[in-house]
Amino acid sequence: MAVIRDIAELEAIYGALGEVAAASTAKVSSRITPQYQRFIERSPFVALATAGPEGLDCSPRGDKPGFVRVASPDRLLLPDRRGNNRIDSLRNVVRDPRVGLMFLIPGIGNAIRVNGRAQLDTDPALLASFAVEEKAPRSVMVIEVEEVYFQCARALIRAGLWQLESHADPSTLPTPGEILAELSQGEIGGEEYDRSWAERARKTMW
Repeated sequence: MAVIRDIAELEAIYGALGEVAAASTAKVSSRITPQYQRFIERSPFVALATAGPEGLDCSPRGDKPGFVRVASPDRLLLPDRRGNNRIDSLRNVVRDPRVGLMFLIPGIGNAIRVNGRAQLDTDPALLASFAVEEKAPRSVMVIEVEEVYFQCARALIRAGLWQLESHADPSTLPTPGEILAELSQGEIGGEEYDRSWAERARKTMW
């Protein structure tokens, strides 16, 4: 095992920052430009990375395109839709405001990355403005943008993420019910959990 211990060793392999291609640094903006705004407003999915005393968290967030609102060139608004109620990301943001977001658009190779600092807002008027089917989120994450840039498409190309031939056959993978049953020694989960999931999700989507 040959572990890299310091930056000098790392740069000896990959090169120093000054050797990065010009496009890799020119693409970085401290504000949401009109072009980057177009990407964000078309994205139905973002991965939200946070950090806290218990460690790191990366949480998927999705909704109809435009669900992350560009409030201004330096501010994004992300509603907290219903989920598993673990609130790991929210706990982290309350104690450490640093966040990273990666926006994906189906069929598009480039991802858009945003780094910044966040806080949670529960102003009633703001929550109401994000209501879907008359159901408002319980909080909205207000993100002050520090940098935004597009990610090289190589990873998505290598993964074949949007290609049908890359899609997995669900029957070859364990279901959530099977995973829960194994971890709980059969106390929760199982076939009934999987069978009732679609209806549970339908009733609790918003």
